[in-house]
Amino acid sequence: MSALDAVHIEIMRASLEGIVLEMQNSLFRTGYSTIVRESQDASCAFMNARGDVVAQHVVLPLHIGSFPACCNAIIETYKGDISEGDAFLINHPYHGGSPHAPDMCVITPVFHTGEIIGYCGSIAHKSDIGGPVPGSCSGQAKEVFNEGLHLPAVRYQRGYQRNVEIERIMATNSRTPELVLGDIRGQIGSARLGEKRLGELLTKFGKADALAAFDKLLELAEKRMRAAIAEWNDGRYEAERFVDDDGIDLEKPVRIHVVIEKKGDQITFDFTGSADQTKGPANIRPPVIRGACCFCLIALVDPHIFINSGLMNAFEIKTREGSVMNPRFPAPVNTYNPTVHATVEAIFSAMTEIAPKLARADGCGSRSIIIGGRSTLAGKSYVQYEILGGGGGARVAKDGTSGTSVNQSNAKIAPIEIIESEFPTRVLRFELIPDSGGPGEFRGGLGIRREYENLADARFSIRSTKHIIAPRGAAGGDVGRTGDIIMNPDTDKQKRLPTRYADYPLAAQDRFRLDTPGGGGLGASSKRDPARVLRDVQEGYVTPKAADETYGVIVKHDAEGWTIDAPATQSRRSAK
Repeated sequence: MSALDAVHIEIMRASLEGIVLEMQNSLFRTGYSTIVRESQDASCAFMNARGDVVAQHVVLPLHIGSFPACCNAIIETYKGDISEGDAFLINHPYHGGSPHAPDMCVITPVFHTGEIIGYCGSIAHKSDIGGPVPGSCSGQAKEVFNEGLHLPAVRYQRGYQRNVEIERIMATNSRTPELVLGDIRGQIGSARLGEKRLGELLTKFGKADALAAFDKLLELAEKRMRAAIAEWNDGRYEAERFVDDDGIDLEKPVRIHVVIEKKGDQITFDFTGSADQTKGPANIRPPVIRGACCFCLIALVDPHIFINSGLMNAFEIKTREGSVMNPRFPAPVNTYNPTVHATVEAIFSAMTEIAPKLARADGCGSRSIIIGGRSTLAGKSYVQYEILGGGGGARVAKDGTSGTSVNQSNAKIAPIEIIESEFPTRVLRFELIPDSGGPGEFRGGLGIRREYENLADARFSIRSTKHIIAPRGAAGGDVGRTGDIIMNPDTDKQKRLPTRYADYPLAAQDRFRLDTPGGGGLGASSKRDPARVLRDVQEGYVTPKAADETYGVIVKHDAEGWTIDAPATQSRRSAK
């Protein structure tokens, strides 16, 4: 490369994007656990020698804040003692930047002509790293020591040779050692692939020009974001959301409050008004908050923007030490995601005043169920970990998406065939819930109902949200339906569990039903086009009763199917 002109920069950008995507595909194809193989709860990135993300393939947006924190912890710990063929592990939320301990980060240095030019890395959720409950995500954890094995920055490989002592420690602390070690080795493999491809890239373009291009990409990302921010209305805007509870104080919602101050191309997110740190594991750390703020800006500016740390240089965050947004060690953090969803939705709500054409209602949040036991057939422990979505919030001129992950949660719902073939579980129902989307001119997406029959004695945990506090609508839209988790529904053993719960004993033939929330609506429901309401009824999204009572649209069914009773509808809407 003779000069850093626009063409060469674009070639470098596309090349890096392809490299991290190839790393990601390698990780998913070599994953041992369903968490990595099917749910794709992982991200890959390339960092420069300072630990800044130069390129990331975004599956989980929060990791853009986590990668630099993890990488910098490794650089600081092993300063001057990093060699080719090394590989490092870290999953400590306080020492590094992992959202919670199950998210294991693997980092390898990239050398070219004897010099470190950057680091390849991945963060992937582990099926079990110990702790009191299978899956290591106790909703009743009171400190990080209840959340499984925590590794500060440690060297896992030297000269491409594994440290078997570290492997033995991890294996001894996991209920699923083969899956944990297998996934880590898959992460190592994806990093080594990234090293190879980066070496080829630097050989092709030359080290000096390539390193200059890395810096230029960070600079361009920041400029692009600042230019977009500069076009928005200046001012001070605030909003808040609440998490149902922290898993310990079940009658106490957790307040997430944000003040956004925007002036010119400067924007600051101030979370100091949020609740104090919680007893239960609802706390989140600043690297996760940076990732959440970055996600919101990307969503509002350009979902296809090139992802790197330059985007995070375009804004500032403020947190209060000892708060739910910046807890003091050893406050628990493992069921952090509901708090992040509240953070994201508070930001979007406040940003509606800055960018009203990009308004959106709240979505379903996120949840996972974890079932752990011992397989009598294989004679080994198993952990069934599933991530489940629901309804997306309505947007300007668009209905919310049904049965999907929302906001920063981007993992997939595991296929029924995989769940039933790998675990002693039968899925009895998997369907959308009619009328669960918040009414509005644009309807919220529908939540899902998933009902299971357990086929062996096991232990059940859930970390969820919005079972008490419904997803809010926007611009006059109504709330979405709340979620629910019921053990042995419609029997004399029926029991409703809290939003977060750990270690419920499941017996063989027990059933449980999970209903996930629907998204909030946008705009007044009386303004919804009757033709849209008719289509909703035809597709089973809205019942005829709700079409009448909520939208003022009267439908009738005859030999030709569902049709609108126009005179009755006009009369009904006039009366409303």
